[in-house]
Amino acid sequence: MGSGMWSTDVYDAADSYRRATGKSAFSYSDSGARSVHDALDPRGAVRESRDSAEHPQSTAISVLFDVTGSMGHVPRTLQTKLPQLLGLLLRQGYARDPQIMFGAIGDATCDRVPLQVGQFESDNRMDDDLGRIVLEGGGGGQMTESYELAMYFMARRTATDCWDRRGRRGYLFIIGDELAYPRVDRRQVSRLIGEDLGEDVPLRQIVDEVTRRWDTYYLLPAGSHYAGNAKVLDFWRDLLGQNAVVLDDLDAVCETIALTVGLGEQAVDLDQGLADLKRAGSTATGTVSRALAPLNAARGQVGALPAQSALPATGAGARGVTRL
Repeated sequence: MGSGMWSTDVYDAADSYRRATGKSAFSYSDSGARSVHDALDPRGAVRESRDSAEHPQSTAISVLFDVTGSMGHVPRTLQTKLPQLLGLLLRQGYARDPQIMFGAIGDATCDRVPLQVGQFESDNRMDDDLGRIVLEGGGGGQMTESYELAMYFMARRTATDCWDRRGRRGYLFIIGDELAYPRVDRRQVSRLIGEDLGEDVPLRQIVDEVTRRWDTYYLLPAGSHYAGNAKVLDFWRDLLGQNAVVLDDLDAVCETIALTVGLGEQAVDLDQGLADLKRAGSTATGTVSRALAPLNAARGQVGALPAQSALPATGAGARGVTRL
């Protein structure tokens, strides 16, 4: 996976066709599907981001979003903004050879489709993966979703050349509004991922594992059920420090992801990035500025430490040193 090139013309043609025929960008879910699409099934899967002659310096970027309750509209918003995300990453040179994987998170205690994980793609197949996601819309109603299960997959069931060959972490963005469960349940891992564990894995351990190979961010957008909830924000800031980011406008999610990657790759500073957004016609500069200002300030506190390095990072380390 990861071959080919993104084409906005291809995206626009597909969008025009859907509009003309009345078809949905999420036709699999809107058809009434209640089981994971074969292409997004995590059972027995390992997702890879690999270098190639076409993409010799691959940069792995994963975007996983909660699709339960009030978060179900997030992928629809993201799908319409996909060209802006790719445009910033590619045209502005924020990341070399970006390969993007989309996935979705539900509640493994009650949802039919609690984990969906696409492939790393460089071309318009990433839009296809978005369209295969089941928009669960359920959830357990107890302010908890299975984010820890998604982090387990990212920590142990992914392989990336940016890490294996260059010692550089990929980027993981989790978009949600609730708490994770306190541990990875081995029975859920067996049932959904197909891997047998001797015991459950504590949440803190899996956060340490995932942040070792992934610059991990939790985005809490406005408009979600628990937006502004201090308990949720404190929970994620305890795990990820300033990498728990509050967005006061969901429409800014793609710009925030793109600029965070640009900062992490040292391709741009915050002021330059905001200027790029303005030139691109984005109306989200205020939201992005407010969201990333704490990260930018934390970067200034660490002096000459590079934004990316081969040094491992843990959840505790991420609180002391924010990787930008």
